[in-house]
Amino acid sequence: MNVPDDYAQAETLHRQAYDSFEQGRLQEAAGLFDALLQLAPEHADYHYMQGLVHKYLRDWPTSLQHNLRALALREESDEASHWNAGIAATALGDWAEARRQWQACGLQLPQGEGPLETDFGVIGIRLNPWNQGETLFARRIDVVRARLLNVPLPQSGHSLGDLVLHDGARTGERLFNGEPVPVFNALARLSASPYRTYVAFVHCADANALEALLISEQHGLGGIEDWTESIRTLCLRCSYGAAHTHAEHEASAPGAWQAERNLGVAADEPTAREVLEAWARQGAGRRLEALIAPEPEPAPPAHDTPWWRSPDEAQEQA
Repeated sequence: MNVPDDYAQAETLHRQAYDSFEQGRLQEAAGLFDALLQLAPEHADYHYMQGLVHKYLRDWPTSLQHNLRALALREESDEASHWNAGIAATALGDWAEARRQWQACGLQLPQGEGPLETDFGVIGIRLNPWNQGETLFARRIDVVRARLLNVPLPQSGHSLGDLVLHDGARTGERLFNGEPVPVFNALARLSASPYRTYVAFVHCADANALEALLISEQHGLGGIEDWTESIRTLCLRCSYGAAHTHAEHEASAPGAWQAERNLGVAADEPTAREVLEAWARQGAGRRLEALIAPEPEPAPPAHDTPWWRSPDEAQEQA
């Protein structure tokens, strides 16, 4: 049986395109799906895949175009295409299109026009998921936009209060106030908060003194978090070259109070030092040892690994 050349070519391109996507080679996959669409311009699945590829390339106009075309070509509604079109429309600020897509998914939305501004609950957010980014909490203000509730590590390029666009696929769950909440990958920062992230090293006599600092309120201060126990991969003071000794930690009994505390501070430039120095003057055994403003170093998206998969799924595929 003789197989037509164009059929054989399409079969080869099909296999290569899907393999490239599964391996995370997005630029290569985009070219291959484009070649497939030249052979089969009315193929809904290829338009869907091109929309998916360009979502992870964060090319929002192209992603929206292909998802809408996939929907137009199908006889029945396709929730995945609606979701990806909604994400792309949200990234572009096309609120009318975004609302149409969410309504097509059966979501109950507040009446009105323009962006959604409501409370969709707390979720976990994986920042910079292409670089094993940290996971923290955020409050959703619409279907795929959320505002960060924690002080992220400075190298993430994010800060407390940033508004981020997140994917629609869950990549796990975390406990928030004892209740499980879904985790989603952040895709882009839509707007930056007014705060910068600082790392503060303080000497703190007891837990009450620390609590007094953590609950500080002042204009220009977003929040302060104690990172002493939560960030333990590397001595944070060593990593920033802050003068200190490990003797106190080594001599401490298990469960004993650790006077040297490592803090994450979200604030504008003058406020961070003002708050910390004022706190230090208000009690014995309080010292500000160092205040550092590291430059953010977010890694660019990787296009040679399927970073969008959940950690469990990635492990299964390995």
